[in-house]
Amino acid sequence: MFTNQARVFVSLMFLALAAFFIYQHTYQLAAVALLLTGFLVWGYFKEGTIVLAARHFHHKEYDKAEKLLRQVRNPEYLSKKRRGFYEFIMGGINLQKREFDAAERHYEIAAQYPLRSVNDHVAALVHVANISIRNGNYEKAEAYLGLADKHKDSITAKMREVLSTLHKELKKH
Repeated sequence: MFTNQARVFVSLMFLALAAFFIYQHTYQLAAVALLLTGFLVWGYFKEGTIVLAARHFHHKEYDKAEKLLRQVRNPEYLSKKRRGFYEFIMGGINLQKREFDAAERHYEIAAQYPLRSVNDHVAALVHVANISIRNGNYEKAEAYLGLADKHKDSITAKMREVLSTLHKELKKH
């Protein structure tokens, strides 16, 4: 739950503490400070700024969320849960910016990872299907709607309604 700047600042503080503890010959506390620094570095690669970005995304502060997500330099290093959520949020941001090709790509990747709930997973599939229908790629839309239909029993009524609307839209074509 740190920004990259905060993570660097706290890591430097722990390293300074470790140096001080080594100077004082308190090696156990130095080891703890180094361990905490290692934990922060691990968090940089595996956790990133996803939690902070999600908070801004849910408050519809898309610019702030995108700025935080852009701090993740290598999303492929994120843990599986974080990677899926990273791609889901980036898809939502691109959808808000009307960058449909990028949104479709991010939602396709998000659907390959575990998300917070089945409803989020189906939402990612539905977004890909919707964008595919708008782009005239009906076979792809049908495939993604088929994947979404597999979870029909465990999603909300609103998501079922969206699915049925997309099926109707697909039948028109």
